[in-house]
Amino acid sequence: MSARAALAAATLLTLAACSSGPSLENRDAVTAPPGDSHHLTIGSAGFTESDLLAQLYAQLLGQAGYKTSLITVANRELYEPALESGQIDVAPEYAATFADWLNAKAHGPDAPPAGSPDLAKTMKNLRALATPRGLTVLPPGRAVDQNAFAVSASYARRHHLKTLSDLGASGLKVRLAAGDECVKRPYCAPGLKKEYGIDITAVDPKGVGTTPAKQAVQSGRDQMVLTTTTDATLGSFGLVLLADDKHLQNADYVVPVVNRARAGSERVAKALGKLNDVLTTQDLADMNQQVDSWRRLPADVARTYLEDKGLIK
Repeated sequence: MSARAALAAATLLTLAACSSGPSLENRDAVTAPPGDSHHLTIGSAGFTESDLLAQLYAQLLGQAGYKTSLITVANRELYEPALESGQIDVAPEYAATFADWLNAKAHGPDAPPAGSPDLAKTMKNLRALATPRGLTVLPPGRAVDQNAFAVSASYARRHHLKTLSDLGASGLKVRLAAGDECVKRPYCAPGLKKEYGIDITAVDPKGVGTTPAKQAVQSGRDQMVLTTTTDATLGSFGLVLLADDKHLQNADYVVPVVNRARAGSERVAKALGKLNDVLTTQDLADMNQQVDSWRRLPADVARTYLEDKGLIK
């Protein structure tokens, strides 16, 4: 086993050991005053955008006088309990997805959804679920990474499509490239049919935003692909997003989540809040492209962005 693999295995074992997090009956862990630890560990979920956000957080906190270290734990079943226990102090999350995940953890997989297209409602539900676990959810900014649907630019021009409503009104039959779970997910094929009247004839199980899925639409085998709003590679496949004009998708705005006892101070909130004033969905897409297509390091991309925005020196 390589040194890198051994370190990763040791990290996962350590996190697994704390996977239960603080007991909800231990009110001291939940109601402790906001902490302000000098050294903060920033967590990443291991995909490009999460790595970028973790780097942005770490560098902003470094500018504010904190020592920081980063850790990557790709499995939410491991990193969320580590966030509760204080092995991870700060992590980027997505409001609706995290609300639903905590809701299922607290109330079971069949609990009514806590996330919704309504950001205010989603944040209220998320904070109600996070607070008893010793977590503080900081305010969201403008950047959102939610499900999105793309067609080829030529197909959009030919049928005069700009929105999903346009596609529904066209009466066109649509074969959708997506994950196989799209068949049942209310925000995928069933929602497209119910809310927009889109005639989904089949789901081609090629994954969410994968290269084969985009190639299937590019070639005309499929007519639409499920991807995300921060997908930076659509243009290279000749694809364009159709606007979700009826707001079918949940409010997956980027939110920092912190361990209250270690990183719940106003100083942390102020440092991370600076990103809310500048970071947009397009900014995230552009940075993703620099890492995925141009092979730049997330740390370098994050630093350039923060310097360009005047947030660090």
